[in-house]
Amino acid sequence: MTISVLLADDQDLVRAGFSMILSVEDDISVVAEAASGRRAIELAGQHEPDVVLMDVQMPDLDGIAAAAEITRRSDARVVMLTTFDRDDYLFESLRAGASGFLLKNADSDDLVAALRSVADGHALLAPEVTRRVIARFATAREASTYRPDLVQGLTDREQEVLALVARGYSNGEIADHLVVGEATVKTHVSRVLTKLGLRDRVQAVVFAYETGLVAPGDA
Repeated sequence: MTISVLLADDQDLVRAGFSMILSVEDDISVVAEAASGRRAIELAGQHEPDVVLMDVQMPDLDGIAAAAEITRRSDARVVMLTTFDRDDYLFESLRAGASGFLLKNADSDDLVAALRSVADGHALLAPEVTRRVIARFATAREASTYRPDLVQGLTDREQEVLALVARGYSNGEIADHLVVGEATVKTHVSRVLTKLGLRDRVQAVVFAYETGLVAPGDA
């Protein structure tokens, strides 16, 4: 399968650099380039890319708002790019529906691996970034009132698995914690995402904290 990619960055040289890196990969094809947020939305609708590489800071419409619109309108997965390692960018990007977040100084191998991972349905956040986002979000918010109505479609075990995902546990760690097989955990995670209409584990983390299933401090 060839992964189709839309590059969205207001700097011509940055887009050219990314395009050059990706052009040598047999399974990746750059189908369009956008220099503004609104243009990125238009081109995403026209080309229906598998992945959009979106700069956070874009003219006309910022990258986070553009990402939210793209993920609302299509199945494209968005990886946010920035030169700034800021937690507010991280979390706002995830709330907008982005499946990943990369700094622009990531090396070419990391960029290519990120595209493949996201196109394959995985969320992309390095473990240290995930921990920081969870910790910052948990400590920055007051305790949420638990909304059982928002998770009533989940079984007790699925809610338990979701809570562990929100605390940053891997599938293997969840399996050890619950004393079940890792394949069973994968099935539970898949069902949780499907029932809640979430794209990936990162959105599951956001959901768990915002609904109060996991309280600040639990991370």
